[in-house]
Amino acid sequence: MRLDALGWIATAIFSSSYFFRSPRMLRSIQALAALLWVAYGLAIGALPVVVANVIVAAAALYSSLITSRKAAAREAPTAKATLAAAQRRSPSERY
Repeated sequence: MRLDALGWIATAIFSSSYFFRSPRMLRSIQALAALLWVAYGLAIGALPVVVANVIVAAAALYSSLITSRKAAAREAPTAKATLAAAQRRSPSERY
């Protein structure tokens, strides 16, 4: 019965991920659920469940990582932009 509970918890978490608006949060929740499904698959000896959910978890984590890196790159000023801003300031503002 406890194994069934693990499977149901994984299902509930995965299903709830669709209620999050943030794609990053959606992928993070899906990765967590997939890892729970991996644990469930290992516990019941179902290799297809394990393999499928390792792939899902890896894809979700990878896409979350890529998304967060792109967001950080958009937010961080580039070295050229920082230098250009410094050059636009008057000499008295630079120091």
